[in-house]
Amino acid sequence: MTDGADRPVRIGVQIQPQHAEWAQIRDTALMAEDKGVDVAFTWDHFYPLHGEPDGKHFECWTMLAAWAEATSRIEIAPLVTCNSYRNPELLADMARTVDHISGGRIILGIGSGWFEKDYDEYGYPFGTAGSRLDDLAMSLPRIEARLGKLNPQPTREIPLLIGGGGEKKTLRIVARHADIWHGFGEAEVVERKLRILDEWCDKEGRDPDAIERSISVKDDPAAQGPALHALGVRLFVLSAGGPDYDFARFDDWVAWRDQMNAA
Repeated sequence: MTDGADRPVRIGVQIQPQHAEWAQIRDTALMAEDKGVDVAFTWDHFYPLHGEPDGKHFECWTMLAAWAEATSRIEIAPLVTCNSYRNPELLADMARTVDHISGGRIILGIGSGWFEKDYDEYGYPFGTAGSRLDDLAMSLPRIEARLGKLNPQPTREIPLLIGGGGEKKTLRIVARHADIWHGFGEAEVVERKLRILDEWCDKEGRDPDAIERSISVKDDPAAQGPALHALGVRLFVLSAGGPDYDFARFDDWVAWRDQMNAA
């Protein structure tokens, strides 16, 4: 299993665009940048996932473009774009455009989709978990091809993050395409997923060290950080939900990152 030894520890925050005004969401991204967070994520849904189901909510990619103008250092990304919601070539063009607006700070996070209300309300066919993963597998080569054709080209090779832990399909897609894998769970779950990801990398002829490991965390760094770090996780992502975005834990994680990277 890869240990990620050559990668620095990074801290991300998923700023959930629910139950808040736009100014609160924008100011939270600016606060994350000021605090030294490495990546500001949002999610790609049309309705809140928590609290009042029809509460205030904003769209992912238009918000990322606004973050690109408002911020200057922090990387920005969806965690994750739903593949079902946009034509793959269009998504590639959107990512390229936000890449230029941000000066090369976009990460293209993508997944197969799961929130049925989004599909039903916006008229997308829901299909099955398997069919949505098949669609993702077919879309990624189209995205990669379109990125190679756009004029102007992206400012850099846009990192591709794939989210999800499905062992038969998702992790194989990660092994083929991803620069970053994002998952969930405690250390024992993550250890199994990473072992299977390494096996898929071997079958796909991919160097597992080429894929950064990212995990959502919620506890203080002393409780979760060391065990995940020992497994090779290097990107640790906290969540902040509106309208009152709580940054109480972020300073501790940023301080832990600095301590780990200085060791």
